[in-house]
Amino acid sequence: MNINNSENWSLIITPKRGLFNFNIREIIRYRDLIYLFIKRDFVVQYKQTILGPLWYLINPIMSTIMYTFVFGRLANIGTDGIPHTLFYYSGTMLWAYFTGCFTSNSNLFISNAGIFGKVYFPRLVIPINYAGINSIRMLVQFLLMIVFFIYFLNSGYDLKPSWTIALFPLIMVWLSTIGTGAGIIVSSLTTKYRDLTHLVSFALHLAMYATPVVYPLSEIPRQFWWIAYVNPVCAPIELFRQWFFGYSSISGIMILSSLGITVLLVFFGLILFNQNETTFVDVI
Repeated sequence: MNINNSENWSLIITPKRGLFNFNIREIIRYRDLIYLFIKRDFVVQYKQTILGPLWYLINPIMSTIMYTFVFGRLANIGTDGIPHTLFYYSGTMLWAYFTGCFTSNSNLFISNAGIFGKVYFPRLVIPINYAGINSIRMLVQFLLMIVFFIYFLNSGYDLKPSWTIALFPLIMVWLSTIGTGAGIIVSSLTTKYRDLTHLVSFALHLAMYATPVVYPLSEIPRQFWWIAYVNPVCAPIELFRQWFFGYSSISGIMILSSLGITVLLVFFGLILFNQNETTFVDVI
């Protein structure tokens, strides 16, 4: 007697058949796992610390103080009329969010090799988890920035916020997409070539000084503006300052260039991710 055993299963797992085969419904079905991963990472990160989540605020505050002294006082670099505290804090906050998404995803396959080799779940759950845990940190830091913002606004500083500040979540999605896409590409490469991790760490430190984090775009000489067009992180940071403070030198072409590069990063990142997740266990 032939019995079709597949009729007795509620879920059948089959191998992927193409580089563009992404089962979004399956990822949604595992949303509880995403929540558990975010909760796990949050608890583990600060479980045995004295100050706990306060480190979310201590790091950008200390960086803001240092940048204010070095770049604002010693180097006397302008900030387009934006108070030093707001300028450096917002830049540090946004850059830390991008680098958090990037660095966590740049070690995605290596750091999760154990669980990937033993348990099945949609692998894209991990990048979504990284974006979630970094978004929590970002939102906590953003709340403190709002406190600074209200203080300087009431102190008579010429800040010009607009209704577009309500679109701030789009800046978060934009930055996390850039960081995730670039991080996945790096992770796919470092799976085979481990020494690239040292180069990536060095390049990330240099990239901050090629991004208007501690200086405004207006301070860059015109002959070097091409750097802002090829650096996709420049546009969201400058756009944030324009929306909240009313000062920025960003152009529409720069925004379109950043969006185009972002799409390319995500496109190639997903292709490499889909290709690498089927073979990385053998390589590692």
